[in-house]
Amino acid sequence: MIRLENVDKYYGNSHILKDITLVIEKGDFISVMGSSGSGKSTLLNLIGGMDRPEKGRIIVGGEDITSYADEQLTAYRRKKIGFIFQFFNLFPNISVSENIAMPLLLNGIDDEEKVNRYLRRVGLEGKGNDRPYQLSGGEQQRVAIARALIHDPEIILADEPTGSLDSSTGAAIMELLKELSDETEKTVLLVTHEDYIARCARRIVRIKDGMLSG
Repeated sequence: MIRLENVDKYYGNSHILKDITLVIEKGDFISVMGSSGSGKSTLLNLIGGMDRPEKGRIIVGGEDITSYADEQLTAYRRKKIGFIFQFFNLFPNISVSENIAMPLLLNGIDDEEKVNRYLRRVGLEGKGNDRPYQLSGGEQQRVAIARALIHDPEIILADEPTGSLDSSTGAAIMELLKELSDETEKTVLLVTHEDYIARCARRIVRIKDGMLSG
């Protein structure tokens, strides 16, 4: 499904990722652990097509996304990737339902019933007309999970999805994400620095000083 071959990434003079080689099978649930600045979020950004490496190749579904033009990368992100962020990244001035529907609309799809189905699945039935600020942090992250999954992407990239939540809420969010990924057989890469969150995955890899182990 995903293969990184000898990938290097620099920001200015800083060598963030060093000769990264990694194979991720379809349906894998992998936690990526490392200290702040180790390169774990950069790894997600490269796989998600939000950045490009200086060296190496990233193969997704048999295609080298490092060779994509900008327009191809945009289409790749919209169709194949679902993103979940630490601080939710919801649009504050539109409703919960409209936030969830955004990936569908970007792909030219209008499906109110599917939005309602995902609202129910993440435990937010009846809150579709609320604004994000009316929800708790855990509820906002449930909206973000629904938004990440609704367009049926092949890959879910979650960058510290429980980092701004208390431990009990974070555990509940992880249980929901694991249930949904099992049901839909998505490939999930989760960045975290919390051991108890990382253990929810089937496999843990670690980054230290830009190099991978595990």
